[in-house]
Amino acid sequence: MMRLGHDLGVDLGTSTLVVFLAGKGIVLNEPSVVAVDKTNQRVLAIGEEARQMLGKTPGNIIAHRPLKDGVIADYTLTRKMLHYVIVKVCRARRFFRPRMIICVPSCVTNVERKAALEAAYEAGAKKAVAIEEPMAAAIGAGLPISFPGGNMVIDVGGGTTDIAVISLGGIVVSESVRIAGNEMDAAIVSHIRKVHDLAIGEGTAEEVKFNVGSAYPLEPELEMEVRGLDMLTGLPKTIVVTSNEIREALSPVVNTLVDKTKALLSETPPELAADIILRGIVLTGGGSLLRGFDRLLEKETGIATRLADDPILCVARGTGKALEQIDKLESSLGLAAF
Repeated sequence: MMRLGHDLGVDLGTSTLVVFLAGKGIVLNEPSVVAVDKTNQRVLAIGEEARQMLGKTPGNIIAHRPLKDGVIADYTLTRKMLHYVIVKVCRARRFFRPRMIICVPSCVTNVERKAALEAAYEAGAKKAVAIEEPMAAAIGAGLPISFPGGNMVIDVGGGTTDIAVISLGGIVVSESVRIAGNEMDAAIVSHIRKVHDLAIGEGTAEEVKFNVGSAYPLEPELEMEVRGLDMLTGLPKTIVVTSNEIREALSPVVNTLVDKTKALLSETPPELAADIILRGIVLTGGGSLLRGFDRLLEKETGIATRLADDPILCVARGTGKALEQIDKLESSLGLAAF
């Protein structure tokens, strides 16, 4: 049996890379960004250092997000990013090849799943295993998934939102949509461009979402200054946006997630639906932190909805718990090795 202290659980997210080292806990939490020199394809930076280069690099340097909508968009850069993880986390054991559990969206195809596992092997993993994100999120949130009874979890990440009903260690019904935090940012960029003739980047849009974004009316409403490039004059400009305005911009994305949740509830077996009414809906993932998203879901579904403790790290913590019980849970959790 492998020594757990060498095993890694990896939440390979579109926006964030979070790594759990068995026996240690969360040891890495950085943006999923890689900076590359175009002239020789050399990797210059990975993680937070690379994120700071987004939109600010000279012509020969490009900062990439190698994952899109929760799946690999650039295989080579993903492999290099995973190799970076192994070197950074296991540097004291540089010749050791760890076992890895990697989270994937529930909507991934077999080809996409295989690509993630192959990238892990080529990065230096001795064994690579995949677990679906809503399952990892439910484990990380502490839901009693191994017992009979319905547990509903909604994991709103950067590239995908996974909605699932889990019972007896398995996913009964699920829905994965490639609409999540990044789509919210894009909606803010588009709104400010159309309404204010102001061009902003994804980093600024994320700040707006964090500072004044909401899915439900606030008391009091908020406002903030936003700086960008005036599309009419080509000069820098500052405007003021309100939470009411940004909520309207986000409503198409938010309403889609609400509709998908209601649709999945309608497909849930009646006995499990009754359990969910009693236990409520649990939200995980960074996108679930949007102000009032839980209140909107509760209003639209009639079911109590709450944020998990530390929702951003739930998936990574779930992989950690799966690592600790890997031999017992491998079959019941539907973990897929390559």
